[in-house]
Amino acid sequence: MPAGQPGVRVDRAVYRQMGREYRLNISPLTCNCMVLPDGTISQLTDVGFHLEYLAGSLSWDNIKLLKYAGQLGTPFSISLEQGTPTLFCNRQAVCPVSFLPKSDFYKQKTAAGLPFIGNAVLQGADWVAFQCLWPCQYAAAGKPCQFCFSGAEFEALAAKGKPCPDAVRPGDVADIIAYALAHDGVNSAQLTGGSTFSGKAEAGHLIAYLEAIKQRTGRMPGELLLYITPPEDPALIDTYFSLGATRIACSLEVWDEQRASVITPGKMQFTTRARHLSVLQAIAEKHGPGKAFSNLIIGLEPFETLKEGATWLAERGILPSVSVWMPMGRPVMGSMRAPEVDFFRRVKELFGQLYTKYNLEPAGGRGLNVCIERDIWRWAKGIESHQP
Repeated sequence: MPAGQPGVRVDRAVYRQMGREYRLNISPLTCNCMVLPDGTISQLTDVGFHLEYLAGSLSWDNIKLLKYAGQLGTPFSISLEQGTPTLFCNRQAVCPVSFLPKSDFYKQKTAAGLPFIGNAVLQGADWVAFQCLWPCQYAAAGKPCQFCFSGAEFEALAAKGKPCPDAVRPGDVADIIAYALAHDGVNSAQLTGGSTFSGKAEAGHLIAYLEAIKQRTGRMPGELLLYITPPEDPALIDTYFSLGATRIACSLEVWDEQRASVITPGKMQFTTRARHLSVLQAIAEKHGPGKAFSNLIIGLEPFETLKEGATWLAERGILPSVSVWMPMGRPVMGSMRAPEVDFFRRVKELFGQLYTKYNLEPAGGRGLNVCIERDIWRWAKGIESHQP
């Protein structure tokens, strides 16, 4: 299997035929997904449309990224076969795929007039997610994570002397979640912001969001995940849980410290590796296994250091999250080439073993963006149930 982007190329005919009745949109801002025959929901990143989006968005800096287009090849495609959307690999049919029912989510605006599109996405069947509720101060200071498209935007604005956008207002967040709960069968939400220099300032955002959600919808019926900058004051963690958070991430993304200093320079310089690990351990010790988690982005480091980091976290009751690198932001360490498929097979086996051995169950639901740990857990439990 050749190396390449873990995405697909989707024939226009699929959009024309299926987009009328199903959640399938040509805009990269809508976070499409597909359903495999066993019910697994996978994010559907159409490489072709993403390249078109890069060419037409933001600035000349993004257009220059097209020189990496040769590294963004993929053996996967979706075409119609006798009227049925079908997944192909190297032009060989793999299986039929289906899509979720059509939604009007991306046509909506909040009561204050904020468009849903560009601020939140539906992920799979159960999730509504906010990708960047407040700007990343690390990126604005010239230290963005290399893989982050939003970080590149904030860095570019700061370099031009332009202000970053204001944080999304709590009422808007509550409106979006309430709509998704009522109209799209959603039961879980993910809140993500940019990294901040001040734990108190970030806490102000998070507490306001959690209080608005609780007032508007009550406690989430499923999960409410927070992706945060690890605070200096650990008491803030208890506040977040008391207001409805079910799990909290202080994500490292890269375990290898030498690579991390290049790929995630702001986190390494301003937050430090030590504070990330200290807060993660404190959450696991006080609130229980699996309540703390950290993304490890698959494709940014060798398997050996990835294994070392995932094992270290799992041994301490911290859930290592499997986040697949989608190289559509900027090149990482001079490359936008994803690993070979066999690398992902090894990752699946490793994380399945860790989840089983340390009794770590990932967040519930189907189709949480590029994070595939729930599917790996389901696979591991299936293997386990068939053992003598």
